[in-house]
Amino acid sequence: MSYILSYIDEAKRILSSLDVATLDRMVRLLVELRDRGGRLFFLGVGGSAANASHAVNDFRKIAGIEAYTPADNVSELTARANDNGWDSIFVDWLRGSRLDANDMLFVFSVGGGDLERNISPNLVRALQHGREVGCRICGVVGRDGGYTAKVADCCVIIPPISPETVTPHAESFQAVVWHLLVSHPEVQRSAMKWESMK
Repeated sequence: MSYILSYIDEAKRILSSLDVATLDRMVRLLVELRDRGGRLFFLGVGGSAANASHAVNDFRKIAGIEAYTPADNVSELTARANDNGWDSIFVDWLRGSRLDANDMLFVFSVGGGDLERNISPNLVRALQHGREVGCRICGVVGRDGGYTAKVADCCVIIPPISPETVTPHAESFQAVVWHLLVSHPEVQRSAMKWESMK
């Protein structure tokens, strides 16, 4: 089978294996977040950071949920990395944002974070802080989900169909999941441009 056909087949298998009950729970948590006036903080590194920025736009504009990501302020993020270290960039940013129990952390990550293997320790530190303040935690992660899956209230794990395509599928399906959520009738508040045109 060609690489293209194989990749498409893997994507179909992933799509058909997404946990509908978990997705439904995410919808409920997002509606509850908006109803109580909580804020939504997206965290991600690399391609997942870009996804976080896009998701912030969608949840603010389409769902009417106050949303932010540290990825949108490169000056602050790089200053924190330079002055205090990579491990603390997210947790320090969240402290400055006064994360509290009304809010939600939403992680996009391939590995989900793992302190023992020194993988995305910045995500782990942020999630530890989230647990300390009592906020809700959601995530869309790949592989076994790492630390995110262990501590999240709700986590979609993108199954690794092939070891050669773990990252592209995990990052691609982050977008599939957040677009599903933001367009869900219970979450969506504003019509999207093309859907509103007759």
